Amino acid sequence: MAGYLLRRLLLVVPTLFGIIAINFFVVQFAPGGPVEQMIAEMRGKGGDVAARMTGGGNETASADPGSYRGARGLEPGMVEEIKKLFGFDKPPLTRFGIMLSDYLRFDFGRSFFRDQTVIGLIGQKLPVSLSLGLWSTLLIYFVSIPLGIAKAVRDGSSFDVATSAAVLVGYAIPGFLFAILLVVLFAGGSFVQWFPLRGLTSGGAETWSWPARIADYLWHMALPTVALVVGGFASLTMLTKNSFLEEIRKNYVVTARAKGASERRVLYRHVFRNAMLLVVAGFPAAFIGILFTSSLLVEIVFSLDGLGLLGFEAAIRRDYPVMFGTLYIFTLLGLVMQIVGDALYTVVDPRIDFDKRS
Repeated sequence: MAGYLLRRLLLVVPTLFGIIAINFFVVQFAPGGPVEQMIAEMRGKGGDVAARMTGGGNETASADPGSYRGARGLEPGMVEEIKKLFGFDKPPLTRFGIMLSDYLRFDFGRSFFRDQTVIGLIGQKLPVSLSLGLWSTLLIYFVSIPLGIAKAVRDGSSFDVATSAAVLVGYAIPGFLFAILLVVLFAGGSFVQWFPLRGLTSGGAETWSWPARIADYLWHMALPTVALVVGGFASLTMLTKNSFLEEIRKNYVVTARAKGASERRVLYRHVFRNAMLLVVAGFPAAFIGILFTSSLLVEIVFSLDGLGLLGFEAAIRRDYPVMFGTLYIFTLLGLVMQIVGDALYTVVDPRIDFDKRS
C-alpha cells in the first residue's frame, strides 16, 4: 500500500501542472480581462480624470492604443501602465513560469481588485466552506447509509415505498430552492424567525462563554446544512441500497445463511464490507463537490461569504490571482482526497492490496 500511495502522490505533480496549464492558456483567449475592466472603469467612472490626462480629448489621444478597443480616449502610455500593473506587460509563457515558481512556495500573489493577498482571502473564506462541506457531508453519510441499508433489507415493503417518495422529493428539489424555502419558513421570510440569516456567528459572540459560542455557531449552521443535506442525500441513499441489494443476492450470502449465520451477522459481517466499497469511493468527490460547488448558491441565499462565492466573484471580475489560487488549492485538495479515498478502501476491506494489483 505504501508503494501505491507514493506513486499516487508523485502523479499529483503532473496532474496539477496539466490542469493549471490548460486553464491558464484557455483564460488568455477569454474577453473582458482585468485590463479591459480597468479601462472600462476609468472611462465610465473617471471620465473627467481621463480627459485631463489625455489633454482634453484631442485627436491624437483618441487613437486606438494597442488591441484594446475600449481604450479610445486614453493615452497609450496609460494603457501600458495598466498592463504593467496587472503583469500583462510580459508574454504569457513568462507569466506562466513566474506563476508556477510562486505557486511552488504557495505564494498566490495579491488580488487585482481587493487590497489583500490571495492566501489571506482564502483563509478568511475557508472556515465558512469547511463548515458547510464537513457537516453536510457527514450528515449526508449518516442519513443515507442507514436509510439505504434499511431500504435494501425491506426492499418492496411499505417502508421502502414511503422512503422512496422522500428520496424522490430530495432528488427533485435543488439545494438552493430548499434553502429559499427554509428562509421563507424559519428565517423571517413570511412566517417565523427562529434562525439567523447571515454569517457563522452573532455579533459580539467572541466575548461569550465556549458553550454559548458553540450553540450560536450550530444555530447559524442549522439551515444551510439542512438545505445541503436534503439536496444531496438522495443519490447516496439509492447507491447504498443498490449496492447492498446486489451483494445480498450473491452466492456467499446464501452459503452464510445456510451455515446458520444470523441475518445481522450476514448483513454487517459479510455484506457490509463489500457493499460499502462503492459508497466509500464516492466520499472524496462528495466532500469536494459540496465544499466548492454545491454550496455556492446556498452561500448566497444565507449570506455566507465562503470559497464558492469568492471563486464565482473572481471569475466574473477576471481576478486572475484569486481564480488560479483557488483553482490550485481546489485541485490539490481534490487529488489528495482521491488518495484518501483509496486508503479508505483498505480500511473497509483489508483484503484489497493495491501493490499486488499494480
